[in-house]
Order: sequence, then structure tokens, then C-alpha cells
Amino acid sequence: MTETPRAWRSVLPHLGYELPADVTPQRTGGPMIATLPLELIRQSVATREFWPIPEPVAERYRSYRPAPLWRARRFEAEIGATVPIYVKYEGGNISGSHKFNTALAQAHYYHRAGFRELVTGTGAGQWGSALAAACAAFGIACTVFMVGGSLRDKPYRGSLMRLYNAELHASPSPLTHVGRVAAERSGQGNSLALAIGEAVEYARADPKRAFCIGSGETYSILHQSVIGLEAIDQLAALDASVEAVIGCVGAGSNFGGLALPFFAADSAGERDVPTDLIAVESSTTPKLTRGVYAYDHTDSTGTGPMEAMYTIGSGYAIPASHSAGLRFHGAAKLISAMRYRDQISALAVGQREALTAGRTFALTELVVPAPESGHALAAAARVATGREPGHPARRGLLVCISGHGLLDLAAYDKLLAGLPEDRAADSHALRAATASLRAVHPMGGA
Repeated sequence: MTETPRAWRSVLPHLGYELPADVTPQRTGGPMIATLPLELIRQSVATREFWPIPEPVAERYRSYRPAPLWRARRFEAEIGATVPIYVKYEGGNISGSHKFNTALAQAHYYHRAGFRELVTGTGAGQWGSALAAACAAFGIACTVFMVGGSLRDKPYRGSLMRLYNAELHASPSPLTHVGRVAAERSGQGNSLALAIGEAVEYARADPKRAFCIGSGETYSILHQSVIGLEAIDQLAALDASVEAVIGCVGAGSNFGGLALPFFAADSAGERDVPTDLIAVESSTTPKLTRGVYAYDHTDSTGTGPMEAMYTIGSGYAIPASHSAGLRFHGAAKLISAMRYRDQISALAVGQREALTAGRTFALTELVVPAPESGHALAAAARVATGREPGHPARRGLLVCISGHGLLDLAAYDKLLAGLPEDRAADSHALRAATASLRAVHPMGGA
């Protein structure tokens, strides 16, 4: 039987290059106060490969890990797959998603560093739910700014956060300057970048608070490596082989958590079959497929360090969709660097195709996936049926169901009622939103 990993595995020693350094913007909004625990900084920059999981975190992991992995035979049959499809399911914890893996780790490190309130922004609500529960576990107060449109569509996400004593605010909110400004500008008030920006500003107002983030940072991707480490062992126990690994991407944590341990194992010569790592994004937020590799802000305040990322521009007005967890303008700098060097590939999927794939999976496997995960399932269906040129999977593929969709049923209701066709990202608007960004030098410098 597969055991819960005792250590996280970093991909940094296997990249063959250093990640581009962050750039300080001209406008900082006042003095920057370092609130990131030292251990999280180390996990982001050190080339150490294995990081022991602290026992307080491991103890919580053992209540829901290892997460299930199975072959989705009925889904295969329904879509006409010509290769096996294995799924790794991350919806079996209180948050309903993979986000709990890093929420527990971060709450532990922030608590140990002496902070007593964590502040964050969330899109679909999985991260907000995860952090609220993790803060409750470690005795820390929690404040969450959630994308307002998503909170209206998913009110029970808010209920779950409040159940764990989190203070919840719809974004844009009147509590912050960036929120008030966005509320006055049509089309600028429905993005994860804004919710994160509000959280950053709110946290800065009190030295007892710390801002934390759940997806794009290198340390959060490290914490998610438990997904891929378990999957490798579980596939070996089934005597199964895959040559494609697929996950959806908002900033990149569930995809990175599943895929990068395979990259590390391939690089270390531990696997016989090279792995095609496929990041799947929403066609409404196509940073990896239509964006630029440049330095951009991670939030709407424009005051924090600028990171090298594939981006459609932090000021781009992202169209509404039922996959709020994918509605982030940029990809994590680790995922972006690997994409730039063709170490991973990317596909874009529309929400109708994603929700249709999610419903098919629910009907066949009796598990309702989050709409975000539907994007990964749709891409898996393309690859497994030979409909995606350049991505053969002769020995099978593995896909991450990053969370359940039981609090996203409004999206499936709209699919059943005839969800309108997707609105593709506008090429002119994309060019305008990225025109002033500073490109990343091909060798990784500025």
C-alpha cells in the first residue's frame, strides 16, 4: 500500500538553470516589510532536492493522504479512448481540493514565525476554504478576499470559510484603496489579481498580519509534490505506465504538484518512459498559449516584486467564466520558465468543452469534478483519442482531478440549460495589456 510521502521533492536541482530574479517596480507603495517565513524563502531558492515534511503537517496529511488514484475505465469507454486514463483525485479533504496540501504547510510555518493572522485572495474559493481550515487547525485568524462574481455563484464556499471562523469579503470591497478604485471602473472588478491585491494592501495595514498565497510561488508548488510522488508509487503498484501527465493551470500548483515529480524522476533516470507534461488553461485566460514571457505584477496593487512569467497582462479584463480558479493573468515563474524552455507544453480549453468533459466524468466515474479540473479532463480526452496532434500517449496518461465540483453545481446547471459559447480572448486587448511589459531575456536575465 502506498504511504504518504515523508518529504517534498523539489524540481529546482533538475532544471539545468536558475529562475530569473524578481524585479522591484518603480512604485512600491511604501516600505516593503518582509513577512515570508525564512523556511519558505529557502524552499523557493535552494537547490536542495528533498525537504522533510514537518510532523505537525504530516499528521494532518495522514487524515486524507494518500489520495486515491484509479484507472477511469468507464470514462475511457465513453469517450473512445485508445489508451488507459488514470486519475489522481485531490477532492477528498475538507477544502475539496489540492490547495489544502500547501495551506497546512504555510499555516504551520507562519504560526511558527509568530504571525497570528493570515490574509489572502481567492478566485473559485478552494484556496480560501483551504486556508481557513488550515488556520483553524493551527490557531491563526484568517481573512479572505474572494472574487465577487465567484462568491455570488458559489455562496457555499463562503459558508465553508465562515464555518472555520474566516472573515470573508467580496472583491472588490470598500476596505481597500485598490478595491474602491476597481469598483468605479467598469470591467475591472472581477479578477483574482484584484482579490490578491486587496489582500496585500489589507495585510500591510497591520504588522500582526501576513499575506500568503496558494498557487504561484515555488514553495507552494513544492508542497504539492506529494501529489506526483504518490502517483508515481501508485502507478508502480498497479504495474502501469504513462507517458503523458496532464493538469489544469491557474497559476500552476496542482499541475506542478502532479507533473514536476515526474520531471525530476525522468531527469534522475528513475523512469524508463519520458513524460509529456501538459499544462491546460482556460481559453479565456490563455497566458501559456497566447501570452508573452515578461516581467509582470502578480496583483493589482502594482507594488510588489515583478516576476518573470507568461502573462496576458495584470491589467487585462478577464471575461467571466465558471472556472474562477483559472482566471489568473499569469503562470507561476517556475512553470513559465519550464514552458519557455519547452520542458512542458500547454493547451487551452473552453469552458463548454471543460464542463462537458466534467459531466461525462461524473456520469461514468460517479465523481463530480471542479470546473477547473474539467479542463484537464477535456485535454485528456483529446490526447487519449488521438485528437491532439503532437501529443501521443501510446502507453496511457495521468490526469489530476484537482478538486470536487459539489460547490460548483451552478456551473453544471448552466451547462444543462445550454451554456452559451465561449468568448475567446480578444487579440487586440491582449496586445494592449502586454505592450508595455519588459520581456525576459532568453538566458533568463533582464
